[in-house]
Amino acid sequence: MGAARILSAKWKWSLGAGLLLSRRNIGTWTSRDRIPPSPSNRESGVPPKKDTHEDRAPAEHLSADQLSAWEKLTQKLGVTKDPFSPAEWTEHLKSYIIPTWTSLLPEKLQNLQRELSMAPGSLADEIWREAQDASVNPEITREARVRISEGLCRQEQYFQWRRRRAVAKRLATYLGLKEEVHPDDVPVIAMCASGGGLRALVAGTGSYLAAKEAGLWDCTMYTAGVSGSCWLQAIYHSSLGRQDFDTMIKHLKSRLGVHIAFPPNALNLLTTPPTNKYLLRSLVEKLKGDKDADFGLVDIYGLLLASRLLVPSDGDISPLDRDLKLSNQRLHVDPGAQPLPIYTAVRHEIPEVSGLKDEDELDEVRKQATRESWFQWVEFTPHELFCEELGAGIPIWALGRQFQGGKDIPPPHGYSSPELRIPALMGVWGSAFCATLAHYYKEIRPALAGISGFSGIVSLMEERNEDLSRVHPIDPATVPNFVLGLEGKLPESCPESIFKDSHLRLMDAGMSNNLPIYPLLRAGRDVDLIIAFDVSADIREDNWLSVVDGYARQRGIKGWPMGAGWPKSEVPPEETASVLEVAEKSQERTERLQQVGAGTSDRVPKFPARFEPGMAADLTYCNIWIGTMEERTSAKEPPPSKRLLFPDSGEGQDSDFHLMRPDAGIAVAYFPLLPNPMAPPLVSKPKNSESGAKDSKRAGSTNTDSDTGKSGDTVPLDPAKDDFMSTWNFVYTPEQVDAVVALAKSNFAEGEDQVKRVVRGIYERKKKARLDRQREEDLQGLSQFS
Repeated sequence: MGAARILSAKWKWSLGAGLLLSRRNIGTWTSRDRIPPSPSNRESGVPPKKDTHEDRAPAEHLSADQLSAWEKLTQKLGVTKDPFSPAEWTEHLKSYIIPTWTSLLPEKLQNLQRELSMAPGSLADEIWREAQDASVNPEITREARVRISEGLCRQEQYFQWRRRRAVAKRLATYLGLKEEVHPDDVPVIAMCASGGGLRALVAGTGSYLAAKEAGLWDCTMYTAGVSGSCWLQAIYHSSLGRQDFDTMIKHLKSRLGVHIAFPPNALNLLTTPPTNKYLLRSLVEKLKGDKDADFGLVDIYGLLLASRLLVPSDGDISPLDRDLKLSNQRLHVDPGAQPLPIYTAVRHEIPEVSGLKDEDELDEVRKQATRESWFQWVEFTPHELFCEELGAGIPIWALGRQFQGGKDIPPPHGYSSPELRIPALMGVWGSAFCATLAHYYKEIRPALAGISGFSGIVSLMEERNEDLSRVHPIDPATVPNFVLGLEGKLPESCPESIFKDSHLRLMDAGMSNNLPIYPLLRAGRDVDLIIAFDVSADIREDNWLSVVDGYARQRGIKGWPMGAGWPKSEVPPEETASVLEVAEKSQERTERLQQVGAGTSDRVPKFPARFEPGMAADLTYCNIWIGTMEERTSAKEPPPSKRLLFPDSGEGQDSDFHLMRPDAGIAVAYFPLLPNPMAPPLVSKPKNSESGAKDSKRAGSTNTDSDTGKSGDTVPLDPAKDDFMSTWNFVYTPEQVDAVVALAKSNFAEGEDQVKRVVRGIYERKKKARLDRQREEDLQGLSQFS
């Protein structure tokens, strides 16, 4: 699509300061002496920071390892402004190459440095004093413990009870029922949306709006997100979204016209009241509360995201601090008024290979470690941070604290740190750039397909795929490890490294699966219907729905519709040519060629489809499968899951039968974002070409007429071809927002009736099961008197 844009220069100026500040360049800072106070700093009357520990060595004489996370940050800020000093640029560069706004950077960065100096009266000093105020952050007085259990926390169980009763009333309206719905008959419905940056945020909002207008949203128990759809949930549950998708769309249209990293706008928000205090709270509290915390590109990214997505467009409206704590979303969730949002991230577990001297042995262990590396899923809810693989979690309000032996470590002086705020988490949830090199190659592969000699590149990359799967060019963000000291108390499958690392490195869950289905399969959530909105960049080849098959087998999950996903397509000619070329070089490649010829390649498509004869050859806007709870009696592959209500399935009586079976399992309704001729076309906004171009450059916009056609044209929207829908694009015009929302709504409309029919079938099945149980209990009661 437009993935190759990540290599373009449009990010050069926007992220220049961020890259300098990130820990990837920490050597630049530690090799230089601390910069003395500037004249403007002395003239401001702000006294220098005083160290409260008299016996402590001056910071300028400490090594990089001795400096705290906070001292490292303030040192970097002092140096960052130097490369942007206009005095070092010639007039020629300033006139023809350097944007005019760069002249403001030294002053802005100097203001930011002064406010973060921790000097008495500085903004950072004010933030930290409030962080230790129990009236502002009541959670700091509470003691936190690690909860070791495979089940749900008590707060979520209480939510389920309240939400089920709220849904019972709304379900009757949605299905047009005259009778009162019993809470036990309510289908447990979960909606999830894939990752994909702003594409996922905007399209997901459109899909959820369509579900809300249809009455389905009000019948939903859970929502789950990856990357951009996590941002969606955060905005929806804030005072900006107001739990209303129309309001959200207006907010997005007013905020997405400027790149998140455009320096003038970002620095203005970070240095001007009231947004400076609102946004910098997360940074100050994290680095002051955890002296060993890392400060890197993900933290900067989170700040930039929050400054663009969690700040009102109306300058007269002050942002609300309560929007920045995940635990505050309980105000909307616990009474049962809204579904419970689940946010996701992953930890990449790569077994250690050190300690071996023999090169051959070391190489073999490296290969084995690569094969055995895996991702551990971590979920964030307004109640808890939990890792299912570890079987452990902590209250979400304790996120950011140090733990040892299942208890939080109280600080030597004062209270514990406040809850880690959403700006830091937004960077974690959407940190796709922390991917391995193998993931990077997978993302840009479509953009390289037309290059001469591409087959040779494919061969080279595949030969080194194992090594590339281990390398993260950009370090993930970190949170304190809450399972330190719990050896012997967690499952035996836990890796040893989890008990050694002081911090957990978390990243975008899309590295593992771009659909957040795994958390919805947790025991105790008992989801009956999963509605998945997929806006992944390459939906067909990635086939994320099929990836769940392996997870379900590993976890022994009953009811998952095995084989759900995109059906197998024919091997394209270029794939066959590539395989032939590589096959000449090794016997291993020859065997792979034979597999492709036999139609069982593990790469095109990645997962073989398993559909019964007579089923539709391809997927459409809405695709439904139903699993089975039937016990397997052999080690053979389970039978293919039944696909329901597809275009060639007739009237659907057979589908109703499968939905009503007592052993029916989990139903999945899958909505891929596909081009739809019924959707309104994208209308590009007419503009004065000369002045418009200047305004665009001044606002940091990267969209051009080439993205949407000439001004005033109407262009059918194709997610696979329109560059502005690339994962790497961070600018959307209001017209583009409207077009993507309209496409998502049109696609949902194509499957609205099928989904309602599935919900009705699940309701009738659960109702019948309840009545059968009640009848049997009544008969048993009567038998006692006979």
